[in-house]
Amino acid sequence: MRKNRGFSAVGVIITVVIVALIGVATWFVIDGNLKATNFDNYDFYSVIEPDVHNGNIGDHVKRDKDGTYEGEPVYIFEYADFQCPGCASMNSRVNQAVDELDGKLAVVYRNHLLSYHQNATAASSAAEAAGLQGYWKEYGDKLFATQAEWEYSSGSDRTAYFEAYFNQVTDGKGDIEQFRKDIASERVSKKISFDMGIGKRISISGTPAFFIDGQLINWTSAEGGSVTVNGRTITWDGKLSGSEWVHIVKKIVEAKLEP
Repeated sequence: MRKNRGFSAVGVIITVVIVALIGVATWFVIDGNLKATNFDNYDFYSVIEPDVHNGNIGDHVKRDKDGTYEGEPVYIFEYADFQCPGCASMNSRVNQAVDELDGKLAVVYRNHLLSYHQNATAASSAAEAAGLQGYWKEYGDKLFATQAEWEYSSGSDRTAYFEAYFNQVTDGKGDIEQFRKDIASERVSKKISFDMGIGKRISISGTPAFFIDGQLINWTSAEGGSVTVNGRTITWDGKLSGSEWVHIVKKIVEAKLEP
């Protein structure tokens, strides 16, 4: 990849150095934050608001804001990694389900980084930094859509990609200097570590993982699965494709909203 994307050489070098430190810094903060946070004070299956333990960055929630449904939506909780190929392939299906359910579904996204993904920490940090300027969803969708470009890129190439994506999703209106600072900020590291702490406590073993009412929607098992909502059990046989997952989610939402 060519590195000349309209950024100053000094700016790129500084950002590369910053991003290179993110991995060490984030995992250091993860360890410290896990020890400092009493997770017993949180309901993992409800939307968590900003507070001191998550860097004052609350849960990210995908919902069709233009939907006609005005009641409380059904919440599904997703644990994902921007470098995870399965998460990338499912992201469009998640967005499809949210759009087609007309405001009845809300998907809460939490970071769950897989240790063998070399650029996962940097990607999540970039998404959170974009989110501080109001572009979390747009930036996250961009990361998933372009995953093949940056997933195994070097630090300098990755930095150029991430800054280019920020300029694209903000249509050039975002503050790139603030974005650079926020990527390496303590509050972003605390947000990621907080999400990781929840995932650890509910034993996330792979991504993307989806939960409803504390139950895993075990969509990747060859043996199938089931969930019970509002007294109704919904079952499926075998591993679900993306379109089948959307169908099951619609059935779950329908059952959950039954009187």
